[in-house]
Amino acid sequence: MDDLLIPPGPGAPHGLRVPASELIEQFSRSSGPGGQGVNTTDSRVQLGLDLATTTALDDAQRARALRSLAARLDGSILTIAASEERAQRRNRVAARQRLADLLRDAVAPATPRRPTRPTRGSQRRRLDAKTRRGTLKANRQRPAAD
Repeated sequence: MDDLLIPPGPGAPHGLRVPASELIEQFSRSSGPGGQGVNTTDSRVQLGLDLATTTALDDAQRARALRSLAARLDGSILTIAASEERAQRRNRVAARQRLADLLRDAVAPATPRRPTRPTRGSQRRRLDAKTRRGTLKANRQRPAAD
């Protein structure tokens, strides 16, 4: 198949192009649908990409991808499996799409958290609730002996 093209997005303003020579495709028998040919066709697709050596990513993108996909990696190899379809070609397309989505999300920089302040109304409501609760507890006490 051709190179894997990933459209532009955050972290990759010009998009990404993963050369087909860097993609590792393996085929095996699928456990999914298939009818009589299910035992003879290798329709399951495993698509792998070594993130440490790929030329598609620059150093900053590689660092972000390795950090965000660390739980899914085997060493530095990201593997995607697709076996939903009966046809090998459709599973290949599905695996490539999944890999593209994962890479696009992985190279996007994390959005910084903007600290917020409580509104004046919420502060007032919180203080009123504390006052009401304190009054309720004070009313539970025994009346003072005069």
